[in-house]
Amino acid sequence: MAPLDAASPAIDPVAFVRGDGAEKRLDLAVQNARCAACIARIEDGVRKLSGIRSVRLNLSTGRLAVAFAGDDGLAVSIIQTLEKLGYPAAPYAPDTRDDPRTAEEKRLVRALAVAGFASANVMLLSIAVWAGEGEMDIATKTLMHWLSGLIALPTVAYAGWPFFESGWKSLRARAVNMDVPISLAVLLACGLSIYETAMGHGAAYFDAAVMLLFFLLIGRFLDVRLRARAGQAARDLAALQASIAHRIEADGSIKTVPAGEIEPGDRLIVPNGERVPVDGRIAAGEGEVDASLVTGETAPLHVSPGAEAWSGMVNLGRPLTLTATAASQDSLLAEIARLVEAGEQSRSRYVRYADRAARAYVPAVFTMSAATFVGWMVFGGTVHDSLMNAIAVLIITCPCAMALVVPAVQVVATGRLFKDGILVKSGDALERLATARSVVFDKTGTLTEGRARLLNIDTFKPDMLEAAARLTRLSRHPLSRAVSDAAGEGPVADRFEDVAGGGLLGEVDGVAVRFGSARWLGLDRPSDDAAQEAWLAVGDQAPVRFMFADTLRTDAVEAVRQLAARGLDAELLSGDREAPVAETARSLGIERWQASLKPQDKIARIEALNADGHAPLMVGDGVNDAPALAAAHVSVSMGSAAEISRSAADLVIQRDKLSSLARAIDVAVKARARVMENFALANIYNIIAVPLAVFGLVTPLVAAIAMSASSIVVMLNALRLTRS
Repeated sequence: MAPLDAASPAIDPVAFVRGDGAEKRLDLAVQNARCAACIARIEDGVRKLSGIRSVRLNLSTGRLAVAFAGDDGLAVSIIQTLEKLGYPAAPYAPDTRDDPRTAEEKRLVRALAVAGFASANVMLLSIAVWAGEGEMDIATKTLMHWLSGLIALPTVAYAGWPFFESGWKSLRARAVNMDVPISLAVLLACGLSIYETAMGHGAAYFDAAVMLLFFLLIGRFLDVRLRARAGQAARDLAALQASIAHRIEADGSIKTVPAGEIEPGDRLIVPNGERVPVDGRIAAGEGEVDASLVTGETAPLHVSPGAEAWSGMVNLGRPLTLTATAASQDSLLAEIARLVEAGEQSRSRYVRYADRAARAYVPAVFTMSAATFVGWMVFGGTVHDSLMNAIAVLIITCPCAMALVVPAVQVVATGRLFKDGILVKSGDALERLATARSVVFDKTGTLTEGRARLLNIDTFKPDMLEAAARLTRLSRHPLSRAVSDAAGEGPVADRFEDVAGGGLLGEVDGVAVRFGSARWLGLDRPSDDAAQEAWLAVGDQAPVRFMFADTLRTDAVEAVRQLAARGLDAELLSGDREAPVAETARSLGIERWQASLKPQDKIARIEALNADGHAPLMVGDGVNDAPALAAAHVSVSMGSAAEISRSAADLVIQRDKLSSLARAIDVAVKARARVMENFALANIYNIIAVPLAVFGLVTPLVAAIAMSASSIVVMLNALRLTRS
């Protein structure tokens, strides 16, 4: 999803208002929102408008959901309010363009490259001036300074723009963020350098300005690089929903229309292999559907007239006739997308260490700098000396080390985990992982392999397995694939038919063969709820039972034990039937478990754990797990999981090893310790350096060198994680 062009006069936000009567809704794409403080400023600002019912900003996607009552024209006022606050907005509409964050990353890389190149060249000129001290005349020094300025000033204008733009928008909104003192320090250093050079005083600080920008851009790029990209989840969910539907017209003809045109009451045809476009009820036809979207289970769901069907399900058998019970935007898949965004919104309110530090840091920087200027003026200092010392304070306290504290540790920690096959997708995921107090598992595909396996292959003759395989090699049914995998490659049946609601019928070497349910074969057997089964009948021989199950991952028991050793209480939430869920929980020693859960049920449990302070770590892999993954305190998905789950999760275990969870937690805890150490180092640096600057014992250039040194110390401390 991406914003429409806000500058285009053809775009009227009123046209994007949904609903009528007491509650209307509007979704906007908001730019420049970066932290929890931005969320509060935006939501509080919009909430002050008359008629606003609710306001919710999703920081990951930039999507602002507003509910209001009154005239549709309020949509224009909302956008104008956001513009005044410094957050341009436009209607939020489907799009296939790249994530705007990608463009921001490219912009920062270019700025970083320019600043790095300029820093190297300006420092070469500065070294020449330092080396020639006492021998170089003032005219030559002035020339060298002008050359430095010719390099530094365009660099500052280009590379410093991310900070200048952010700081200016903050001031326009009558607020102060960390970019305001950064911008002021850089601009004052350049201005003072131009003055000093023009006056021929022989001192300039262009090198301090570009060096400052270089280190700050490193921190900004690392931070943006690791920001959550959970907004991709909404696009993945949209891809899962059928874009077209086959509607049965009044004259009995079938017309292919966009799924968005379907209304409740419309009759639809769902061909074999296609997704159900909207929620509905089976009107005619019988067969099996892939319901993993809802239940997370690979076992197909048998449907017949009167049964419910949900959007996103895949028809595995003959065509089904469906009566729509909901429009596309009100169907289950759309609801899952809304649940994912609601979970992301809740999680985006997590205040990161850097955000907390910034709230106290920025006012302190301005106070110290202003106090230095006033103090020197009061005690007889010249305007030049007072300004010089105030700038030195600004530079030496500039939040370069503070800006690197968290990103540097995150990058080292994520690189360390990447070597272990764990991909960290969210900038603050490690902070949240280190504070998790419980773990919630999905079953199928997470604790288990996620596919059916033939269990009793040794209980019947090889020729019976081969007879079944010759039929199943022609079927896409999950149990058929399990038989084919067990038998291996080989020939297929001479004749084949897929009987809806029954099984497979065919002929092998002139003998009739049937493979399907006990009911279809006419067997009077009580159903074993804990087992998946199919029966094979070859000619007049007695039917043979094939038993299937989804087996535990080889390291599941060890993973649960390791997490328990680290103080995390385990819980199992599954959409599967009660018997297999109970058996899985018993095998793993998990005491708390729930079965037959829908996505909303899982979210309710996650929210309850959050409310009770248990800070749950959610581990899941299915489409139906995506909302719970987004709502959890922190979330992990398997590398083989559905794309939407990998998008919604904070971490992805690429090698599908559950035992990697303990490793990730250990690294997260150590990373948290390094962050705390880095904050302590940054504060110790300020305690020592600030008094020196206040009393005029350092120049802006020495301040810049000291600031850079503190940043290097912070980065070296972060690198200690590579040895963990």
